[in-house]
Amino acid sequence: MNKKIGVKILGTGSYFPKKLLTNADLEKMVDTSDEWINTRTGIKERRIAEKNETTSDLAYMVSLEALKSSNISPDKIDLIIVATITPDMFFPSTACFLQKKLGLNSIPAFDLSAACSGFIYGIATVRAFIESGLYRTVLLVGSETLSKITDWTDRNTCVLFGDGAGAMILSASEEDDNILSTYLGADGAYSDLLFLPGGGSANPATAETVNQNLHTMKMQGKDVFKAAVPKMALSAQKALELSGKKLKDISLFIPHQANMRIIEAVAKKLDIPMDKVFVNIHKTGNISSATTITALDEAIKTGRVKRGDLVAMVAFGGGFTWGASVVRI
Repeated sequence: MNKKIGVKILGTGSYFPKKLLTNADLEKMVDTSDEWINTRTGIKERRIAEKNETTSDLAYMVSLEALKSSNISPDKIDLIIVATITPDMFFPSTACFLQKKLGLNSIPAFDLSAACSGFIYGIATVRAFIESGLYRTVLLVGSETLSKITDWTDRNTCVLFGDGAGAMILSASEEDDNILSTYLGADGAYSDLLFLPGGGSANPATAETVNQNLHTMKMQGKDVFKAAVPKMALSAQKALELSGKKLKDISLFIPHQANMRIIEAVAKKLDIPMDKVFVNIHKTGNISSATTITALDEAIKTGRVKRGDLVAMVAFGGGFTWGASVVRI
């Protein structure tokens, strides 16, 4: 009898642009203050891509780091998936641009759009591909340049977002299975609470859509908060049930780094002490699909988790989408 194919995490990586934008910098741009931003969001600074720096550029740099961490050559990769809501272009996919930069001709590559839940959706997708036997070694990237779709005149949203990328390389294994569970959800009824109205088929790009500022994110923050907290808590509970584990078995809880108040509210709802919750939003801001993977990579590099530890990751984003995954490092 053939052994069940497991999914092994070979390595991870994270990458951030060099340009730093602090709350003090934002004080000079909009009517805000460091105290106001920090009190309401927990964010102190974020990284911003240069004008000529694309999402695929960030994805390429983080892919190199993940390959080095995994100790494998690029030609071992047989599928590329990029989770992003800030693609280089509508098409070709950012994954195709990344494939070209890596010199990996002919292997399949595609983008996945699930907003801030993108990397969790990506883990579920990779797991299904590998367990089916269709692909053996997959490069999964979450890469965002949210600064390029941010309204820098809106003080309620421009303080929240940053740029960055994270990557994970996963491979088929008969000995290890590092992805214990994934749980996904979505509800399009909330699509008008967090969205980017311009540029698609609903509002094709015109001088009018540009003048109306429709090509930047729009968000109803209070309503997003009300939906995010229960859905993230539910996702974590469902993923734990599917993994056969309890909260006490988890070494570290990594929530989507959207807002410190949301992180604390989810932890409280799940009765998780904050010393078991990983937080790096103060130096990254919200980087959408890249938050959970860059946080995991930092947790590994800084020794917050070690080999064999269980980690629960949970995210919530525009769509609305939500999801969670329990993984063994």
